[in-house]
Amino acid sequence: MILLFTDFGLSGPYTGQMKAVLAQQAPGVPAIDLFADAPAFDPQLSAYLLAAYAPAFPAGSVFLSVVDPGVGTDRRPVMVEADGRWFVGPDNGLFALLARRATSLNAWTIDWIPDRLSASFHGRDLFAPVAASLATGRSVARSPLDPAAIDRPDWPDELPRIVYVDVYGNAMTGLRASALPADAILTAGGTRIARARTFGAVGPGQPLWYENSNGLAEIAVNRGRADRVLGLKVGDTVTVEP
Repeated sequence: MILLFTDFGLSGPYTGQMKAVLAQQAPGVPAIDLFADAPAFDPQLSAYLLAAYAPAFPAGSVFLSVVDPGVGTDRRPVMVEADGRWFVGPDNGLFALLARRATSLNAWTIDWIPDRLSASFHGRDLFAPVAASLATGRSVARSPLDPAAIDRPDWPDELPRIVYVDVYGNAMTGLRASALPADAILTAGGTRIARARTFGAVGPGQPLWYENSNGLAEIAVNRGRADRVLGLKVGDTVTVEP
């Protein structure tokens, strides 16, 4: 399968154009929208989100990953194989956290250049065809890349910021719940928030943080929207008290 992880949204043509390339070049391979609303223009926040969600998919999955504010510049186009999963996209830190956490890792610079390569849409013209080739077992012109080049050493293992707000207003952090003390208090939007197992463990309208289904510490309000009640948005800082 091919998983799309982008900041394109679904309301314009961009996701559809990439999926059309996949349908032509990898017919019969499911193309699944994992995230079409990753943090816009922000490879760092997106990196923590991608690293949390990718492990749920089987080896052989191909992640077409495009959060690419530097499109058309000299940033490298890369392919990464991490624990049997493939990732195709820009070398801008988007793959840094999943590479750091992988037990097996290989990386390559993509050398293939399509006949048509726009300056502003490498997702359609370059990355989608490469993802289709990987998903169907076709070779891609590439050069080995030191996997260490994928990392961003100055980015922390756990990011105390809001990386995503979902349709319910729940705010995912870049912190893995397993890295936090069981009784940790999170502060976000000026509110101190205690841990609970799930929404119904607190009263209606009350805030909580919990381990979400992909292992991230997530802030919610029971039967309410944490983004509105607590005034949270993507990029906000979260502090941790033991």
